[in-house]
Amino acid sequence: MIKRGIAHVGVFFLYLLSLLPLSILFFFARLLYYLLYYLIGYRKKVVRQNLVNSFPEKSLTEIVAIEKKYFKYLAELIFEIIKQTTISEKETLKRVKFKGLEQLESHFKAGESILACTGHYCNWELGTLALGLHISAKTMVIFKPIKNKIFEAWFDGLRTKYGNIFIAMRQTLRGMAAYKNEPTLLCFASDQSPTREETKYFVDFLHQPTPALLGVEKIAKSTNRPIYYFKVSRPKQGFYEVEVLPMCLDPSKTDDFEITNLHFKFLEDIINEQPQYWLWSHKRWKFKPE
Repeated sequence: MIKRGIAHVGVFFLYLLSLLPLSILFFFARLLYYLLYYLIGYRKKVVRQNLVNSFPEKSLTEIVAIEKKYFKYLAELIFEIIKQTTISEKETLKRVKFKGLEQLESHFKAGESILACTGHYCNWELGTLALGLHISAKTMVIFKPIKNKIFEAWFDGLRTKYGNIFIAMRQTLRGMAAYKNEPTLLCFASDQSPTREETKYFVDFLHQPTPALLGVEKIAKSTNRPIYYFKVSRPKQGFYEVEVLPMCLDPSKTDDFEITNLHFKFLEDIINEQPQYWLWSHKRWKFKPE
């Protein structure tokens, strides 16, 4: 009961914070960066080890530079997500620009559903929110629920405020069946970590064998829905650009694991361009092939 009360107070506090303009929230983000990096040292060992393993060619000085940039961005990302609680449609559209959406619309006009891949790179939450305002088909997003139901409800509210539909990972097929008679865009954060029991395949990603979920590939090959990759970049603080790239337009002609290898290669290339925007504090490599 006490935990529920604290969670409700926390959600109300986040709502109040979200009423502030991003310029002020970014000032708080600067303070949070110093707190996380220098005082608390939040997952610094995890981030350092992930970076060292992923970029063996880089010096320690280069690794530390990326590490600091990552923590600065992580602090800003936290406040950007809080801002989504009350962000307006106008501001959402101003902060996220898309390139290549006409490719998707050509499928929707033909009555076709498609799949989309991206990673936990830049502000994937804001990008998904904006996507629902730009396309004619329903945007359906596959996600992993969090344990705290009060914060889960808060997340659900900020994610679905403009009509997007979020489907728990284990309910993917049921969600697809509910909208089988209309064009949809089914989105995956394809770098989600599987459990050891779920892991059936390891992909070579950032110089390491990496456990991979096969959901995108399985759905693509069973439905032959074309797949597009959403490449996100951050031209300046608080603003994003999303380029829609064709990744695999005919999944039926692919070999086993080809699609999985492909979407990890897309993400790896993006990370190599600007590594500070990927989620390095996640324990992505908790286990290796036996």
